[in-house]
Formats: sequence, structure tokens, C-alpha cells
Amino acid sequence: MSAPATDIKPAHIKPAPSARAGALRRRLPGSVAWHIGSLLVLAVILYPVIWVVGGSFKNSEDIIGSLDLFPGDPSVSNYTSLADGIADISISTFFLNSLFLAVGSVIGIVVSCSLTAYAFARIRFAGRNLLFTLMIGTLLLPYHVLLIPQYVLFRNMEMINTYTPLLLGKYLATEAFFVFLMVQFMRNLPKELDEAARLDGCGHLRIYWSIMLPLCRPALITSAIFTFINAWNDFMGPLIYLNEPDKYTVSLGLKMFVDQEGIANYGGMIAMSLVALLPVLAFFLAFQRYLIDGMATSGLKG
Repeated sequence: MSAPATDIKPAHIKPAPSARAGALRRRLPGSVAWHIGSLLVLAVILYPVIWVVGGSFKNSEDIIGSLDLFPGDPSVSNYTSLADGIADISISTFFLNSLFLAVGSVIGIVVSCSLTAYAFARIRFAGRNLLFTLMIGTLLLPYHVLLIPQYVLFRNMEMINTYTPLLLGKYLATEAFFVFLMVQFMRNLPKELDEAARLDGCGHLRIYWSIMLPLCRPALITSAIFTFINAWNDFMGPLIYLNEPDKYTVSLGLKMFVDQEGIANYGGMIAMSLVALLPVLAFFLAFQRYLIDGMATSGLKG
């Protein structure tokens, strides 16, 4: 009898050491160039940030006359001077005003935009698609186009030098981007959830409150983060509508570091700018996980 046949598997042929070394030498110049280019780009990006941090420990003369990253004679006087306020107004006043507008804007956007999004995503009514298209079309309008008519409207309503013009639109779902974001998120949720809730006797308001809001938490927090940052950093709106310094926000408070003669206290301005970043940074770090979840799931079908 003949011996049973055996399967002979071809051995994996490894490239010779000289071949591997040659391939490595060919890739090395490109890899080195890529890393050097990346380091140069990183240096260009980080240079202004490091310079601003270092500038907060310099006096105004050194800030204007030098581009050095680090101060030769560092001083914390720019930070300690913030405790004295600006023009007899405490720095805390500016921060509290900004916090009031930012928190008020977040509440308005989350409530009004989520209600509007629920209507577009879950309720059938005549003209729904047309209204949704018109709302999305408002995204094409530049922000500055609406400033003059809005100012005339609020002036006629005697609302200048109040926070109402800065908050009213947030409670009327005028931010089409956040409505669109929430509509897309709600449309991805199964319709069976609504049907099961209706069988239990739930109306639209109960479905919205008990089902939609908990499931849309990533989209809601994403909207809240962007709204908080935009409201905190807003300069044009407060500049147009607010006249009294004790109602100024942080962004307008920075403007007060320039006196009537045009002489600027750059050291104090930079120091206050860095302090003003802390609330925004803390808010972002606290909710960044939900921001990533919202971006990752907003385009997925449920």
C-alpha cells in the first residue's frame, strides 16, 4: 500500500534582511519629513497660545516691544490688579452678567428648540416640510444682515440696555441649526416608542417629556455646550444693546482696558482673557463625553 498523501503547506517566505533594510531606508526620508512638518505646524499653532500665557506675566511695554515667549521679569501684577476692578466696577460683575446670559441662553435653546424639533420630527401637520425647509433656509442669512432690523424693532419696544434682546430669540427657537440637529436625532428614534406610549394613554407632551428628552440627551447637551460657548464669547450683541458698564459682559469688560485716549492695558487685558476661559473650559470638559456621543449617533438610524 502507498503511504497516505500529506498536505504540504508552503512556508512563509520572509524577505531577506537586506531587502527589509532597503525598504526601511526608502521610507525613512518621507517619514522624517512628515514628522518635521508636523512639528512645525504644531509650533505655529502653539506659539500664540504660549505667548498669550507668557504675556499675562509681562507689563504692557514688554508685550508690545517683544515677541519672546517667556517674560524676562515675570510678575503677577496683571492678575492681582483684576481684584481692583475696572472703572470702579468689580470683575465679578462682568462674570455674573455673562453667566446669567449664558445659562439663560442654554435653558431657552434646550427647551424651545427641542419642542420645535419634536413637532417637526413626530407630529404630522399641513405644511410641515415647507416650514422646515424655510427654517433651514434661514441658516443662509448672515448674522449681520439681521442686526439693523432687530435693533430697530427692540428700540421701538424700548428694550435697549436690557438683556431681553439677547435672550428673547433663544426662547423662540430662532437657532435653526440646533432645531435641525434635534430633528435629525429624533427622527432616528423608533416610532414604536410613540405608539406604545399612546396605547398607555400618553399625549404628545408626556411623550416629549418622558421619552424624547431622555433619549435625546446627547443632542441636548451638544446644543447646550455650543450655546454656552457662543453666549459667553458674544461681543457684537452686548455691544449693540447694552449701554451701562454695570451690565457689561466679560467680552465688553475687556474693551474697558482701553481708556478714552486709546491707551491700552494689554497685560490686564490678556490676564482677564485667560481667566475668562476657565468657565468655558470647565463647562466643556464636564460635558465633552456627551458632545462626542451626540456627534457619533446623530447620523445613525435607530
